[in-house]
Amino acid sequence: MHVLTFRRPLPLVLGAGARVDLDRPEGAARGETAHGGRADVRALDRIGLETALRNRLLPLESAGAVTPVACADPRDFHRLAPHLRSRLGPVSWRRKSARAIEAEILRLRAPYLARRAECRTPTPVSCRSWSGCATAHVLGGGLLIALGLALFAPLVFFTLIAFWAVLTLLGVTTLRLIGTLTSLRWARRTGVWVSHRQDRMALRDLPTISLLVPLFDELDIAGRLVARLSQLDYPRDRLDVCLILEAGDLRTEAALRHAELPGWMRIVHVPPGPVRTKPRAMNYALDFSAGEIIGIYDAEDCPARDQLRKVALAFHRAPPDVACLQGVLDFYNAHETWLTRCFSIDYAAWFRLVLPGLSRLGFVIPLGGTTVFFRRRALEDLGRWDAHNVTEDADLGVRLARHGFRCQFVATVTEEEATSRIWPWLKQRSRWIKGYAMTWAVHMRAPRQLLADLGPKRFLGVQLLIFGTLSHFLLAPFLWSFWLILLGLPHPIREVFAPSVIVAIAILFFTAEVLTLLTAALSVATPRHSWLIKWVPVMHLYYPLAALASWKSLIELIWRPFFWDKTAHGKGRVTPPSEDPTSPPDPHPA
Repeated sequence: MHVLTFRRPLPLVLGAGARVDLDRPEGAARGETAHGGRADVRALDRIGLETALRNRLLPLESAGAVTPVACADPRDFHRLAPHLRSRLGPVSWRRKSARAIEAEILRLRAPYLARRAECRTPTPVSCRSWSGCATAHVLGGGLLIALGLALFAPLVFFTLIAFWAVLTLLGVTTLRLIGTLTSLRWARRTGVWVSHRQDRMALRDLPTISLLVPLFDELDIAGRLVARLSQLDYPRDRLDVCLILEAGDLRTEAALRHAELPGWMRIVHVPPGPVRTKPRAMNYALDFSAGEIIGIYDAEDCPARDQLRKVALAFHRAPPDVACLQGVLDFYNAHETWLTRCFSIDYAAWFRLVLPGLSRLGFVIPLGGTTVFFRRRALEDLGRWDAHNVTEDADLGVRLARHGFRCQFVATVTEEEATSRIWPWLKQRSRWIKGYAMTWAVHMRAPRQLLADLGPKRFLGVQLLIFGTLSHFLLAPFLWSFWLILLGLPHPIREVFAPSVIVAIAILFFTAEVLTLLTAALSVATPRHSWLIKWVPVMHLYYPLAALASWKSLIELIWRPFFWDKTAHGKGRVTPPSEDPTSPPDPHPA
C-alpha cells in the first residue's frame, strides 16, 4: 500500500488487501470532513456513471498514486472498494454529502445522461427511427388500393374486407375467451381471481425497492400523491421514491415543495430534449435509483398499503425468469359518470380475467403502465424503455418475452382515476392505440426473428392481441353495419355474398358481442363490483369510442408519432376510499 502525505488527512486509504475500521467515530480527530477537491472526470467515467449515481460516488483529482473518492457513508465506500480499486487502483475515502455528489455529477454529465436516456433501447427494436412520411406513403398507398378495388372490383373488395374483419373478430374473441376461461378455472380452484398468500418476509430479507413516479403539470394531484405513497407499509430505509419532473415544470415542483417531502422521497429533474415522454423520463431517472426492484406509479395512483410487501414476497418466491410483476388496476371514481362505469368494466375484464389467464398460459402480456415491477438487472439487460414509444409498457412486455423472461400477476390492487369525459378519454385511448401500432410494426421488422424468439404460440398471440385488436378497432364500422342485416334492413353485402354466408357472418358477429358482454359481466361479478353488472349493456355505447380513437391514432402516426397526449389528473369529484376515513376496508382486494 502506498503511503503518501497530503495537506488534508485522508481517513481511509485502500490498496490491495486493505481493511477499514468502521467502528471508529466518523471524522473523529482525523480531519474526515473533507468537502473540497475537484472531480476527476476521467475517473468518473472509469467507474461508470450508473455506479456513481446509484451509490453517490465521486472520484476526486489525485495528487499521487491514491485516488480520493467522495462518498457520504464510509460503509458504502467499503462495500464498493473492490470495484473502485479494479478501476482506479488504490483509493481513499472523502466525506461529501449525497446531494452535493449528485449535483456535481449532473453538472459534469447531465447533457450526456439526457441524450443517453433517448437511445437506451437497441435500434432494431426501437421506434425512434419511425418516419411519419414513410407511414403516410404506406397508409396512403393502402387507401388508394382499397379505393380502386371498391370502384372497379367491388366483389373482391367486400370479400377481402369481410374475410379480414371476420378473421380478426374471431381471433381476438377466441383469445380473450381463452384468457377468461383460464382465469375462471383458476378462481374456481383457488377461490380468488389472482393467486396470493398472506405470508410476510422477514425484515432483514426485504429488498430495496425504487419507485419511479413520472409527473408533468400535476398541480392538482402532487400533494395527494405524496400522502398516498406515505401510506405504503414498507421499511423507509429500503424505500427509494423518485418523483420525476420535466425541465420547466415549475407548477408541479412548487406543489411538491409545499407537500414537504420525506427523506425517502426526492425529486429528479429531467433535462429538456427532442422528445418529452414518460419512458424517456424513466430511463433518465433509473440511473438515480438504488433499488434492486423497480416499480412504476402514475400521479393519480392510490396503491394498497401492503402492495410492496406482496411484490417483494412474490419476487422472492418466483424463479429467476420471472422478471416482471403486474398488479391489478382499478378505479376509485367508477360511480362518477357512465363513462367511468364503463371504463371500470373494461379494466376489470382486462386486468382481472383476460390478461391473468393469458399470462398463466404463457402468452406475451402487454403490460400496464403503472403498478408494474421489474427486477432491475433484467430491465437494464434488455435496454430499459423505448423513449420514443408512447405505449412503452406494451413494447416492454414484448421485449421481455423475446429475451426469455416471464411476467406474472400479483394479488394487489392500485386504484386510479378514470377519465370521466369523452374527449380526454379519446385522447388517452388514441395514444395507447398509436403505441400498440408502433410496437407491432417495430417488432415485425424482422418477423422470422420474432417467431424464433417467441415460438409459434406466443408469436400468434402477439398477432392477435396487438395487430388483431388494432384491425378490430379500425374495421369496427364495417362490423357494426351487420346490425342492419339482423334488423332486416338493406346492406351492400347482400349484393356480394349468398344469403347463407351473410347469415353465418351475422351469427358470428352476434355471438362475439354476446361473449364480450358476458366476459364483462363475469369480471364484475364480485361483491365489490357487482353493482356494475347492470351497466354492462351500456358497453355498446362505450366500445365505439375505441374505433374513433383508432382513426385519430392513425393520423398521429403520420403527423405526431412521438407526441404524448397528456391525460389531466385530479379533475374527478370522488375521493379514493383509502383517503376517506368513513370508507370500510375492501373485503375482496383482488
